[in-house]
Amino acid sequence: MSLLVLDAVTKRFPGGDGPAVERLALTVTPGEILGLIGPSGSGKTTTLRLIAGFEAPDEGEIMIGGRAVARAGARDFVPPEARGVGIVFQDYALFPHLSVADNVAFGLAERPADARRVRARGVLDLVGLAAFADRYPHELSGGQQQRVALARALAPAPALILLDEPFSNVDAELRAELREQVRELLRTTGTTAVFVTHDHEEAFTLADRVGVLHAGRLEQLDAPEVVYHRPATPFVAAFVGDADFLAGTVTEGRIATEMGTFPDPHRLPPGTRVELMIRPDDVGFTPDPDGDTVIVRRDFRGPVNVYCLRLPSGRRVHSSQPSTTILAPGTRVRAIAELLHIVTFPVA
Repeated sequence: MSLLVLDAVTKRFPGGDGPAVERLALTVTPGEILGLIGPSGSGKTTTLRLIAGFEAPDEGEIMIGGRAVARAGARDFVPPEARGVGIVFQDYALFPHLSVADNVAFGLAERPADARRVRARGVLDLVGLAAFADRYPHELSGGQQQRVALARALAPAPALILLDEPFSNVDAELRAELREQVRELLRTTGTTAVFVTHDHEEAFTLADRVGVLHAGRLEQLDAPEVVYHRPATPFVAAFVGDADFLAGTVTEGRIATEMGTFPDPHRLPPGTRVELMIRPDDVGFTPDPDGDTVIVRRDFRGPVNVYCLRLPSGRRVHSSQPSTTILAPGTRVRAIAELLHIVTFPVA
């Protein structure tokens, strides 16, 4: 049984160029962590607000725990506070005048005071902040505030937690540690979660499945490895990692490109024109004064150098090389490609 269901959900805003979310359909199973990624304006935050109940759909239906909480044109709209959903906002939204323990206990107003204190302390212990219960938000680091916000969302034991860009206000060096902590907390408590981010690496690390949104539409929803290695559209291919494309033509069961021929796993008709996806770790090269490819640029990224290469056709591809491999722009090379995953897109 699915814990969360969005069925053909559409949301429009006055003055918009088109729907912020268009016929969005997805399901989330109990205990699953779903990541939604996409550029600004793709509909990520709108989707989260629709699930939370801060927006109502213009079309479609939303169900949580088998109950319809929003249905276009119906009167049975369930308000946010009655949906059993915990929310971690991008800015954490902690109350500055309340202690850490009181912030965590804020959503437990229906419980007796003693029970609120016990639950708050228990959840703070779970996130490793029991010793900070009597402090105030301004006395905590950004990472600690993020964990307090998560503890507050977990305190009522919600069926579902929504996280809006949960690590955007945290220093880069802390993000990896916090991602691991959040994932372990969600796993330990068995909490189902949906989070949005523009960072595909963050989504790949944290999520069981990743949905890629573009202009309000869900372009692909699958396991992180599938989204990366077998993207459904050129947009997905480029958004989730550096991607270049080679012009190819199918001939006798293979795809001919200017970097060589490759197997055609889809058995397309001979003569079919395609764009073949190629990633930097698929491309190698060796210096060669007679080579037909030229180094245009070298980008140093710490562990690796990423080279931009200009092929004879003028197309450019990128190649990841060890950081110790240093060649100057203008160097002629002979480029080779070794693809573990053959991904093609038809040419209109």
